[in-house]
Amino acid sequence: MSFDYDLTYNDFNPTVFYVSKNKKTVDGTYHDHDYTELAVILSGKGKYLLDGKEHEVETGDIIFCNPGTKHKHIVYNQNEPIIKFIAGFTNFHFKNMQANTIDFKDNDCIIHTTSELRQEISMLCYAMISEKESSKAGKYFMIKSYLMQMLLLIIRELSEIDNTEQKGCNIESYNKSYAVNRIINYLNENYDKKISLEQIAHNMYLSPVYISKIFKEETGESPINYLIKIRLEKAKEILLSDDGDSIKNVANRVGYDDVYHFSKLFKKYYGISPLYYRKNAIQQNESDK
Repeated sequence: MSFDYDLTYNDFNPTVFYVSKNKKTVDGTYHDHDYTELAVILSGKGKYLLDGKEHEVETGDIIFCNPGTKHKHIVYNQNEPIIKFIAGFTNFHFKNMQANTIDFKDNDCIIHTTSELRQEISMLCYAMISEKESSKAGKYFMIKSYLMQMLLLIIRELSEIDNTEQKGCNIESYNKSYAVNRIINYLNENYDKKISLEQIAHNMYLSPVYISKIFKEETGESPINYLIKIRLEKAKEILLSDDGDSIKNVANRVGYDDVYHFSKLFKKYYGISPLYYRKNAIQQNESDK
C-alpha cells in the first residue's frame, strides 16, 4: 500500500515548547514570538488583537499566531473570564506554505470551529493538559502526538475541497472513528468497574449526547449495550473455565453487583441462565472425554 504525502515536506516532527491552560480576567500584553503559538478558547467570549486588527472570539475558536504575529487577548468582562489552552511549538512545514507557518485566507488567523470539530479539538487540549500534569513516562511524546493530530485537523479544515459535503464527511468520519475507538478501548479495559455514560463522557471530554450519537453511527448500538456484550462474553469465559466461582462472584468479576440483574441479562442474550450454561459446559466436557 502506498500513501500520498500531500500535507508535509519530509518528516512531520514539531518541537513543542509548552502547553498550558489558563484563566484570563484582564487584557494581555501585546507581543509576538519567533515560534508559532496556538490558542483555543475553551470557554468565554472576548477579543483578540492580531497585528493591529481586533477579532471577536468565543468558545471553540482557534487562534493561530505564526512567528512574528503581534497578538494579545482582550477580556470583555472580568466577571466572565476567558479560559484558554495555548501551545508554543516550531519545526513543522506544510506543503505550499512557509516553514513553521499555516497560511490563512485574508490573513485572518482564526478558525471558528463546527460543533464536532470543536469537540475533537477540546478533547485534544484536555488530553495534552492531562499529560503535562502527569508523571507518566514519555509524556512529552504523548503531548507532541496530540498536537500533531490537532495541526492535521486544522490543515484539513483549511484545505480547499470543491465538494463541501465530501469535506465534512471526511473530517467527521476521522473524528468519529478516533473517538469511538477510544471509547471501545476504555470499555474493554474497565468492563469490571462501574461505568456510566456520564463517566465515559467525562473521561473523553465529550458530551453524553454526542457520544451516544457517534457510537451508534459507528457500531450500530449504544455504548451501554456494547459494554453489556463485553461483560457477558467475559462471563461466558469465566463460566467455561469451571473455576468453582459462584454465579454471584462471576457477576461481580464482570462489573455487576446485582446477581439477579446479571442472570436476567445473561438469559436475555443467550437464552439460558448462567448456572445452566455452566452445567451444560461441564456435561459437554465430560462427554468429550
